Amino acid sequence: MPSADTGAARDAAFLAAQLPSDTKLLPGTSAYRRAILALFAAGTATFLLLYSTQGVLPAISQSLRVTPAQASLTVAMTTAGLAVALIPLSALSERFGRVPVMAASVFSAALIGLAVPFAPDLTTLVVLRTLQGVALAGLPATAMAYLAEEVSQAAIASAIGLYVAGNSIGGMCSRVIAGFVTQVAGWRVALGVLGVLSLACAVAFVLLAPKARHFRPAPISPRALARTVGGHLGNPLLVRLYLLGMLFMAVFGSVYTVLGYRLTAAPFDLPEGLVGAIFLVYLVGTASSAATGRLVAGVGRRGALYVGITLVAAGLGLTLLASLAAVLGGLVLITAGFFVGHATASGAVGHTAKAARAQASALYLTAYYIGNSVGGMVGATAYHGDGWPGTVAVGLTAMVAATGITLYGTRAARRAARVRLA
Repeated sequence: MPSADTGAARDAAFLAAQLPSDTKLLPGTSAYRRAILALFAAGTATFLLLYSTQGVLPAISQSLRVTPAQASLTVAMTTAGLAVALIPLSALSERFGRVPVMAASVFSAALIGLAVPFAPDLTTLVVLRTLQGVALAGLPATAMAYLAEEVSQAAIASAIGLYVAGNSIGGMCSRVIAGFVTQVAGWRVALGVLGVLSLACAVAFVLLAPKARHFRPAPISPRALARTVGGHLGNPLLVRLYLLGMLFMAVFGSVYTVLGYRLTAAPFDLPEGLVGAIFLVYLVGTASSAATGRLVAGVGRRGALYVGITLVAAGLGLTLLASLAAVLGGLVLITAGFFVGHATASGAVGHTAKAARAQASALYLTAYYIGNSVGGMVGATAYHGDGWPGTVAVGLTAMVAATGITLYGTRAARRAARVRLA
């Protein structure tokens, strides 16, 4: 799945500049290749597991005889567990080391993944998935810190790009593989396959990850961490960016959580395998994320946010049509708009925070995953009550709120400019 890629890259470059560079990992060396492959494997495992049930929610509903809103908890509680544990577990890596925390995180999540297919009921399944989200929280921010400390400053951008590619591939393959395997052998076998693949990625990470040479243990200070977090939450611009990330992700989580129900029902009646293949639309995000930098350079940060909001809103409207081509076109627009908004907001976090940038980005990720959890649950509840138009209404409401926040930011910037000129 996407993450705060641009802001994290800026954080990593800043941190790397503070460390001696003569022993940093350089492109072309064996150690650099091992580090990148290790993090690629870890990123793939993370998103294979994080969204493993999203592509098979209709099958889970049918098998366990639960509503879409109830089944959506298997996704929502996983991302909620990750959001809650993200800052505490990333702080543990300051004391116990980056590689040990990442290894423990990916291994424990993969092992839980092997138990998930045997859950006898929805309650057990949701509990296991919540624990899995907590376990996965040790990876995202820790991986960025590891790259900052171990990789040459000149190579950080490409290194993070490869790590993020692993995230994207894991998120896409999770839905695609689960859909096809479910069609052939059922959702429990599908989740088992994803668990085995994730365990293989975890083994690859442990075997490949070079020993950290620049890590220096630091005591964990809850009081200092609380002051840092409080300082960021006291910055109005950062709070607006966190809310924007949450709102964009709420739409994305809502649409992709309910998508399977819409497409397996009339008038489409698509099989699970074909629905899983539709998640290839996710690749649109790769292109739109890459283009966001040029878009921001051309129309500014708030202009890019308006573009993202417009694309999402137009896509939501298009999906209301009872045409598979229209639904697919709408998904393309929603996906592109989401990634434009997410990349713009996450990149602005790193630019706005003047100190403790890693914690600022971690807070963005926390808000981002909370948005996924809330959006998925509310969107599924709306679908259960009012069908797809209910889910679209949830998404449009979020985009109206995002528009209001962006307009407020525009006016605040103009007021600040007038004060400077006075």
